[in-house]
Amino acid sequence: MPMVEPAIEALNASLRDIGNASSLHSQGRAVRKRVEESREAIATLAGARASEIIFTGSGTEANNLAIKGFYWKAIAANPECNIILTSAIEHHAIIDPIEWLVEHDGARWIQIPTTPLGVIDLAAFGELVEKYRGSIALISVMHSNNELGTLQPIAEVVQIAGEIPVHSDAVQSFAKVDFSFASLGLSAATISAHKIGGPLGVAALILRGGVDITPVLHGGGQERDIRSGTINAPAISAFAIAASYAHKNSASEFARISALRERFIIGMKSALPEIQINGASPSMLPGIANITFPGTHNESLLLLLDQAGISCSTGSACSAGVHRPSHVLLALGMPEKDVMASLRFSLGRTTTEHDIDYVLERIGAVVERAKVAAGTSK
Repeated sequence: MPMVEPAIEALNASLRDIGNASSLHSQGRAVRKRVEESREAIATLAGARASEIIFTGSGTEANNLAIKGFYWKAIAANPECNIILTSAIEHHAIIDPIEWLVEHDGARWIQIPTTPLGVIDLAAFGELVEKYRGSIALISVMHSNNELGTLQPIAEVVQIAGEIPVHSDAVQSFAKVDFSFASLGLSAATISAHKIGGPLGVAALILRGGVDITPVLHGGGQERDIRSGTINAPAISAFAIAASYAHKNSASEFARISALRERFIIGMKSALPEIQINGASPSMLPGIANITFPGTHNESLLLLLDQAGISCSTGSACSAGVHRPSHVLLALGMPEKDVMASLRFSLGRTTTEHDIDYVLERIGAVVERAKVAAGTSK
């Protein structure tokens, strides 16, 4: 998502400041003041306390810190407490560190089944918690899915988990839909600036006060001695401005983008009646449409759309360049041939009705060319 103008202005202004926020001289104290004001602003918008905000360099880093930090803390106290429980549709920033822990640290990873609508099966989740309670180091369930847009029942997850730590990747949700760290009762959550019009390279792990985890980085003791390293003060200032802007406009943007998505889906079905809309849950983000185009291959379809000036994705943008079936769609029970014929379209702050109409005017011809390339055209 492009940066919002107020965030750009804040970033540019802060880049002129030479002080290190960890320094005791006047320039450092001035930068520290702006960082703490930004921390307070972000915490308020996230329904957290300022002391619970731990700044990181990305959402991926925050997720790694949560997964590894909770796991290492748990097994240090009890070597038998080595199970990590997640949904089957997590982002690779959750999956990959867990796979690393499985390979290198003896972790056991158990995935919660997902319904065809892209929502975790709470009954199955409850059964897993009761079966393995006492051996679960942590639970991580994303607040909303990045490929489908489906919102997950986090409050219910926390209630079922009881005393087990629960982390939620809320990168897609923060400042777009209702999200309150305190109200949900989470142990930790991840948020990021670039999804709400802030700069790349800054995010935060929200870690409940009084909760201690094992650090991944050492060397300086910044951020509650949990994330050492010189903090990116200019980006943090811009993060806070972008979050305030997004939160202020969240209700109107939700309504506007929802209407654009409805226009998009209706137009797509009119142009191509055979398409399938994936994960169309009643509770979801407004700006994601995941669509299967039977008889096509999504990689060639994506390239043809790109040639037409239309940008979309075969899955998570963070896995770009690695073409493989979406684990999210496979978890919904979709056949692999349908998974490999599916694309994700993202609508956001800069999307207009003209953009929607532009795609709808061209989609029929593009899909026909993709079918010819796949040898399925009639």
